[in-house]
Amino acid sequence: MHADLFDQYQFIRSPLHTTDPRVKVLVVVGFIISNALLPDGSWLAFALAWLILLLGNDLSGLGLGFTFKRSFVALPFALVAVSAIFSPQGHPLTTWDLGFITLAPTDLGLIRFLSILVRSWLSVQMAILLVATTQFPDLIHAFEHLHFPRVLTTIVAFLYRYLFVLTDEAFRLLRAREARSAGLPGRKGGGRLAWRIKNTGNMAGQLFLRSYDRSDRIYNAMLSRGYTGHLRTLNPHIMNRKDWLVLGLSFLSLILVQIVGWIR
Repeated sequence: MHADLFDQYQFIRSPLHTTDPRVKVLVVVGFIISNALLPDGSWLAFALAWLILLLGNDLSGLGLGFTFKRSFVALPFALVAVSAIFSPQGHPLTTWDLGFITLAPTDLGLIRFLSILVRSWLSVQMAILLVATTQFPDLIHAFEHLHFPRVLTTIVAFLYRYLFVLTDEAFRLLRAREARSAGLPGRKGGGRLAWRIKNTGNMAGQLFLRSYDRSDRIYNAMLSRGYTGHLRTLNPHIMNRKDWLVLGLSFLSLILVQIVGWIR
């Protein structure tokens, strides 16, 4: 199994790793909601939220730049909001005449776009920190303890589990293709584009059939080992004094962020 493709959990021991997963889930959800509620252009509040994130990085033992280096993967998705620059509100900064249309970026539109970019960047970093410090079965248990719908948590658990099965079957198909694709030196292997499309379609069909059959065998094996509808974990989930303290201080910090953001 190529677990490193999806499982980003870092196997170290730190104060954040040993915190109850319910606390971490609540803090991450509250952090994301707090960023979404901040008004556009609340740069001081965004900076304070980033300091909270840096503190979490430090407590995780992964280094201050751990989430920063991994967060840029979300920037291309945040660029979808680039149209906010051309908001009709505000004062035009310049005018771009493209012949068939005239675009006028405004100051309020630019502030809105940068605020969306910062919100997305901070939220993605916090989600990365959660995944890096919490094992997946513990996350599922945290969702169940917080009374998320059982159907939803079960779907997420199976989706995550079968991603590994799908990836493993894909690698097996690719190895089989490479083992049967001998070529002469100096000559390009394979046929024309239509031939390649046909073979790719055949491989996709084989991947679906083999993954479906294997997932059915895995599910039967799970039932024979006592599967009752939810994942189990060896880690006890007991809220102690440290967990309550972390939860309280975290939400007080988020309230402070909101106060700083809304005071003009």
